[in-house]
Amino acid sequence: MTHEAPLELYRGAVLPGWIDYNGHMNVAYYLMAFDQATDAFLDCIGLDDAHRETNGGSTFAAETHINYLREVAEGDPLRFTTQLLGYDTKRMHYFNCMYHAEQGFLAATSEWLSLYIDLRVRRVAAMPEAILGRLGAVMQAHRRLPLPPQAGRVIRIPDAPVA
Repeated sequence: MTHEAPLELYRGAVLPGWIDYNGHMNVAYYLMAFDQATDAFLDCIGLDDAHRETNGGSTFAAETHINYLREVAEGDPLRFTTQLLGYDTKRMHYFNCMYHAEQGFLAATSEWLSLYIDLRVRRVAAMPEAILGRLGAVMQAHRRLPLPPQAGRVIRIPDAPVA
C-alpha cells in the first residue's frame, strides 16, 4: 500500500459559530478542526470505530502544540495535511497543517503526541501488529519529507527574566 506524503485526508470550512469577537476563527475551533483532521488520519491507519469496538483500543492525546500563522474567517474553506514524524509500539508523533483551500496559504499547524490506550483498563498499551504495519507504510512514505519548521518548538521569550 502506498501513501501520499503528506497525507491529505480532511477538508472543512470555518463555520459561523467558530468566529470570535475579533472577527476570525476562535482558538478553540482550531483545535477542534485539527482534531477532525486527526480522526481522519486515525481512520486511515485503522484506528477507527470498528477497531475500538473489536479491539477495545483507541488513542488519547498526550500533548499538542498549535501555531497560529494567518487568520481564517467565516466560510473560508480549509484543507489539512498530516505528516507522521515518528512512532513506536505505544506512541505516535504527527504533524497537521491547515491551509486555506482556495488561497493556498498555511493558516496554522498542530503537532501531536498520541498514546495507544487499552480502553478496558484505561492504560497505555502496545498497538496491534496490523496498526503498526500501517504506520510503517506511512512512515516509509513520510520519511523523505523535511521536518516542518514548527515541529518541536518550545514556548519561551528569548532573554526574558525567569521568575
